[in-house]
Amino acid sequence: MTIELKPVKIDTGSPDEEGRLAFAGDRLVAVLVLLSDEHAEAGKWFLEAGFGKLNVRPEPVFRDLAEASRWIEAQLKRALF
Repeated sequence: MTIELKPVKIDTGSPDEEGRLAFAGDRLVAVLVLLSDEHAEAGKWFLEAGFGKLNVRPEPVFRDLAEASRWIEAQLKRALF
């Protein structure tokens, strides 16, 4: 399974507006947001919204987009079994 990340600007009401829409095939499975300098984890990616099996609490924070993609793929594969 390949996760495709499409750049998007997100109106979060804060400086955290750089985002990615995460697709598995033709399905939108998650929205990721790059954390701004307002956060202790600035420069990391936050799971702003996860759908289906990716709707988890607390929302994870990822070091980079590669780590986020691996996590998304692992969660989706786990959901199949």
